[in-house]
Amino acid sequence: MADRFRLTIAQLDATVGDLAGNAAKARDAWQQGKDAGAQLVALPELFIAGYNAQDLPMKNAFTLDCMEAVRRLAEDCADGPALAIGTPWFEGTELYNAYVICRGGKMVTQVFKHHLPNYNVFDEVRIYDSGPIGGPYAVGNTRIGSPICEDAWYEDVAETLAETGAEFLLVPNGSPYYRNKQELRLNRMVARVVETGLPLIYLNLVGGQDDQIFDGASFVLNPHGAPVVQLPVFEECVSHVDLERTEEGWRALPGDFVRHPDAMEQDYHAMVLALRDYCRKTGFGKVLLGMSGGVDSALVATIAVDALGPDNVRCVMLPSEYTSEHSLEDAKACAEALGAQYDFVPIAEGRAAITATLAPLFEGLKPDLTEENIQSRLRGLLLMALSNKFGEMLLTTGNKSEVAVGYATIYGDMAGGYNPIKDLYKTRVFDICRWRNANSRDWMMGPKHAPIPERIITKPPSAELREDQKDSDSLPDYPVLDGILQILVDDDGSIADCVAAGYDKADAKKVERLLYLSEYKRFQSAPGARLSKRAFWLDRRYPIVNRWRDES
Repeated sequence: MADRFRLTIAQLDATVGDLAGNAAKARDAWQQGKDAGAQLVALPELFIAGYNAQDLPMKNAFTLDCMEAVRRLAEDCADGPALAIGTPWFEGTELYNAYVICRGGKMVTQVFKHHLPNYNVFDEVRIYDSGPIGGPYAVGNTRIGSPICEDAWYEDVAETLAETGAEFLLVPNGSPYYRNKQELRLNRMVARVVETGLPLIYLNLVGGQDDQIFDGASFVLNPHGAPVVQLPVFEECVSHVDLERTEEGWRALPGDFVRHPDAMEQDYHAMVLALRDYCRKTGFGKVLLGMSGGVDSALVATIAVDALGPDNVRCVMLPSEYTSEHSLEDAKACAEALGAQYDFVPIAEGRAAITATLAPLFEGLKPDLTEENIQSRLRGLLLMALSNKFGEMLLTTGNKSEVAVGYATIYGDMAGGYNPIKDLYKTRVFDICRWRNANSRDWMMGPKHAPIPERIITKPPSAELREDQKDSDSLPDYPVLDGILQILVDDDGSIADCVAAGYDKADAKKVERLLYLSEYKRFQSAPGARLSKRAFWLDRRYPIVNRWRDES
């Protein structure tokens, strides 16, 4: 009978800094592997610390605590399969991103990451030392190679492992989500199995950490490159992978295989998971938001209810004399459809008091943007008061189009702790709303029926801070604005690129000017779910003071 090797892979959600909690999850996965007769139980990259821990590993006490947690875990998991888990690791004076193999109660092998990513959200060159390219480690009579995440994106580490006797590759990852990334991962890993002729197990984290979302989507490839195992996106999962030794070498047997949804659903699931985990990991059980009757707040409220349940979401309408009857009706209808708490807090009295207070200083001056911003900042003050009084985290509701060009009031509607739609352009907001109205899933805690009234989606967007105001009074229409922003922000393109794509040069110049002028607002804005490769924060770092403009 051919030799068999059972590997248990644990696609789990780690919490940065919760060493005891992460160790408990690893211990539970190890027990499941033991019960299933596994030879090895594997956890993802830096699992004991949580990922992305950013500068925490440079604090000596933190990394030493991580190492001690792994040591205790090894002792607890002595009687059963080997355990592989990621951790920061000191070796002499060097700090490594390590993958530690535990067996018989001891930490027997440490694999150190060689290629350190230093782009997009990654700063590993700043934090870790580069490890040497080593050989495989043994589990029983089987030799396994573990390129750590980025190491598998290049051919040298995998080829060295194959040349030094590795019989299959186990790749632990902390690979954050962005739209359509899975195809890129698959292509890179197919290249590795074609080059080495070895099966490859790609094991990824799942869960939200600040702005980043880890989508899981772990998979197993045989040397011909076709996946034989595929785990779900955005869900924790422990799966047993069986490999069989054949005349051609080890081959993975078909196992759990979950079809992945389309990009629209993945974006929505990512926003729900990001908010759910952000609240859970920061200790907030409830949230609130300003419910304007517009599409952005309706979507944020829906995400919040799907993430936390209707009993944990408060929607607050704060009308002024400029709030339309449609907005009043739509805000209430959406909150009721979601089953969330709905509060009605008019701002007229407070606004009158502020206007009277400022009147002596503003005497003789015409009303302008100042008075509009007072309304927004008064709403922010009232919402923050509710947040403080009831211990509910305030959600902000600005989409990526508005965040990009500063069409938001700092210390007003930008006030809050988290923004689920921060990386979602306005045109995609509409698309996501339509998708959610047409779909429900088991991982949603909200209603099965369409929660967003159709009129919210179809009416012209407006901030309603003055009479008959429309967003298009101040900005290009959203399909134009978003197209220009896609070029300038996501593609790092030029004004000439915008013109070549068919956009008016004056519109492109206006958008560019607003984009750079708004950097100071984004610097102070709430974090939000990262859905693209060019989200605002770690992906795109620009100076606040910047007088350069593209004159092409």
